[in-house]
Amino acid sequence: MSTESVTHLDEATFDQTVSAANVPVLVDFWATWCGPCRMIAPVLDEIAKEQGTAVRIAKVDVDNNPTLSNRFGIRNIPTMLFFKAGEVKDQVVGLTSKADLISRLNALK
Repeated sequence: MSTESVTHLDEATFDQTVSAANVPVLVDFWATWCGPCRMIAPVLDEIAKEQGTAVRIAKVDVDNNPTLSNRFGIRNIPTMLFFKAGEVKDQVVGLTSKADLISRLNALK
C-alpha cells in the first residue's frame, strides 16, 4: 500500500520524525480495512515521489497506534494532518484531490 517514499510512523517514532522535519509533513491516519484509505494511498505515493525532499509524507495505522489517534482527535479516516515545525497547521478528513493536497502542502513551504 505504500512505497519507500512514504514513512510509516508509530507512537515511538512520531514526535521525533514530525518535529525534526524542516519541510511540511502530511500524516495520513489510516487503517487496512478502510476503503477510502486504500483509494488515497496511491495518490500519497505519487505526491511523495514527485515532491521528493520538498515535503514528507507519513502514515499512521490507527489500529496499531490508538494513543496517537486519540492525541489528535482522529474520529474518521482517512484523516490527513499537515504539520509545519511540529505543529498541526491544516487537516483534511475523507477523500480529496491530489491537487488539493499539493496546494495545502505548498501553502506551508
